[in-house]
Amino acid sequence: QVSLVESGGGLVQAGGSLRLSCADSGHTLSKYNMGWFRRAPGKEREFVGGITWRGTTTTYADSVKGRFTISKDNTENTAYLQMNNLKPEDTAVYYCAARDAKYSAYQYWGQGTQVTVSS
Repeated sequence: QVSLVESGGGLVQAGGSLRLSCADSGHTLSKYNMGWFRRAPGKEREFVGGITWRGTTTTYADSVKGRFTISKDNTENTAYLQMNNLKPEDTAVYYCAARDAKYSAYQYWGQGTQVTVSS
């Protein structure tokens, strides 16, 4: 039932901002913890941040802390990643993921959206 689709990626200059969206076409986002990950070419997938199913707690990788903000609108079945002060090293394909709070591993993944930050 869970089907995640990311959007909002694109090309931006260093110091700029983007907001990524992750919509669940199954309309069940409210019951899941959400996470954002990214993968640059030749690199391992990296955890960016996560938010609990209620949206009350967030956590971030040190590399994005203070610049990125995760939010979740359960009425719209959409999670967001607001990215400010983007840096070239943020260039990657960004993925959203969902997991039931009972489990530690993410169960559902989107196909990703490209974010490119130019110098």
